[in-house]
Amino acid sequence: MWHITKQMLWRLLAVISLILGGIGIPLPGLPTVPFILLSAWSAGKGWPALEQWLLAHSRLGPPVLAWRAHGVVPRRAKYLASGMMTLSAVLIQFSAAPVLLKLLLPLLLLLVACWLWRRPEQITQDNKHD
Repeated sequence: MWHITKQMLWRLLAVISLILGGIGIPLPGLPTVPFILLSAWSAGKGWPALEQWLLAHSRLGPPVLAWRAHGVVPRRAKYLASGMMTLSAVLIQFSAAPVLLKLLLPLLLLLVACWLWRRPEQITQDNKHD
């Protein structure tokens, strides 16, 4: 029983992530690639057929494969993610959030941005052998 429940939860996460990624294609504020990556990852846990479909898809597959093989994050995705993190860090300062959260969230987002910008933006000779 637990196996079926776990499989259904992985599938639910895969479908919700895929839907959010699909919505992000025409909507500028919602990122597409992270949701597609999450969908492919969770599908691999509970719905291998969906994972294979995503990997074989002409438009959605290449970013997933590039991430899995070389940790590639396109520059456009970096700009969008950095912008959204900056907006979040600024907006929380004007909220009623606890002071500790107002201090720690921007620091965490800065660390994530530093990690993100260190990721390769395309597959090169250097990272082909990784």
